[in-house]
Amino acid sequence: MFRSLAAALLLASPALAQEAPPPPAPAPALTTPPKLIVAIAVDQFSADVFAEYRQHFTGGLARLANGVVFPSGYQSHAATETCPGHSTILTGSRPARTGIIANDWIDLRTPRKDKTIYCAEDESVPGSTSSNYTVSPLHLKVLTLGERMQAATPATRVAAIAGKDRAAVMMSGHKADQVWWWGGKAFVSYAGRMTPEAITRGNAAVTTRIAEAQRPMELPDFCKSRDIAVPIGGGKTVGTGRFERDAGDARRFRASPEFDMAVVGIAADLRAELKLGEGAATDLLIIGASASDYIGHTYGTEGTEMCLQMVNLDRTLGFLFDILDKTGIDYQVVLTADHGGHDLPERLDMHGIPEAARVEAGMGANAMGKKVAAKLGLGERQLLWGGNFGDIYVDPALPAKQRETVLREAIALYRAHPQVAGVYTRAEILATPSPSGPPETWSMLQSARASYYPGRSGDFVVALKPRITPISDPTGGYVATHGSFWDYDRRVPILFWRKGLTGFEQPMSVETVDILPTLAGVIGLPIPAGEIDGRCLDLDAGPGTTCPAR
Repeated sequence: MFRSLAAALLLASPALAQEAPPPPAPAPALTTPPKLIVAIAVDQFSADVFAEYRQHFTGGLARLANGVVFPSGYQSHAATETCPGHSTILTGSRPARTGIIANDWIDLRTPRKDKTIYCAEDESVPGSTSSNYTVSPLHLKVLTLGERMQAATPATRVAAIAGKDRAAVMMSGHKADQVWWWGGKAFVSYAGRMTPEAITRGNAAVTTRIAEAQRPMELPDFCKSRDIAVPIGGGKTVGTGRFERDAGDARRFRASPEFDMAVVGIAADLRAELKLGEGAATDLLIIGASASDYIGHTYGTEGTEMCLQMVNLDRTLGFLFDILDKTGIDYQVVLTADHGGHDLPERLDMHGIPEAARVEAGMGANAMGKKVAAKLGLGERQLLWGGNFGDIYVDPALPAKQRETVLREAIALYRAHPQVAGVYTRAEILATPSPSGPPETWSMLQSARASYYPGRSGDFVVALKPRITPISDPTGGYVATHGSFWDYDRRVPILFWRKGLTGFEQPMSVETVDILPTLAGVIGLPIPAGEIDGRCLDLDAGPGTTCPAR
């Protein structure tokens, strides 16, 4: 059995050890609001991965899989990245309303040299850059569930802890009582915040754990069929890892099940210290489990690495729910993901998917802009900014007529590329009404509209063809990714559980923006019409309803 940091944090934490487990509580009356909402986002937990491993879950994910299950949830927008995905989960709004269009975007009018703006950055801080920044919810343009709960009932307390700053910030909003994220060496928060003992103890435990070497984790029998080395070039392979690491290797710690063990363990300890769920009002505990994303990027989604991650995430969440059960608190859980993910093309090719490929080198906006500049005789001037897909920006300093010519030539160049599925201009996107109806029926243009925020989004948006991975060289660190228009990146599970709630499964598609109004219905929180994009999902298996009267 591998050594478990979660066991140490969850079962031997001083704060939790002081609590005598009460006798089992009776099932709550579901007509009354729960005392605690536990909102969990598992980064890069696609609907495909959930379906693949569902039969093997025996812990926390098994409990949730026997609750109210929406296996076909959608991050319905086109920009299926971490920051926009997290911005939808507890706001009820798509990126076109939240303003969080991507993990970062380009502002060519900013006076600073670095024109890239990070989604959770306060760029007004002197010296701020997109890679060295002060964390802030400044760019989030809507209210979160926690903020709405606090406005309705000031006694409500909101706490968040996540493996990424953007996960913690986008789900908690502007006014949470506690917001913590992994800063590279320890869990950190906004400047001037008092540090709870749970964070101090957790950081000490993590520091000790990283200082110790990790032996290879034991591979369950059902993972052994995935134990196949996949060459990625440069003499490197992925697919057979068991998360062994050297002492002091914090980077490998982050891309391993240990990372989620730390986040979830500290979350349980923080709940106990703050006594969330023990007051007069409903409280909110937000957990951002980020390890699956780092593992998916580093190793792909189909090897022993992801299999071990699912085994351990299931077990870690089981520890969390067991501890919450012992408190006797009536708690409501929701679990979903910020986006899905796509496996590396080398393994997909081994599995008979030959159309899976890496994007050709030279597809980046700067390189494409150079081709346009050469054709138009504009010298070495940079004309385009952005990546090799998504939002692309044209130099706003160009004279209007010349800018139109550059835009036209750039769009034609992208549309002619054999790996490009579509290119959509700002005018085309904004002329498209905000989409509605089943998200799997949306056109690519409608998905782009759900992500588009004027003033931040690009002059045009590029969509790569299905199964084209926008990483041309897998030997530099990341081998697989997400971010596309396609359902392997858009589809995520949405799972609800509460003691006494009769479980059922609804296979029809829903959206992550439906989570806020659904939880608002459970706690009786009114949401003004027109302020969000989501709708309430009825969690009652019978003729009753958990949604307000329509």
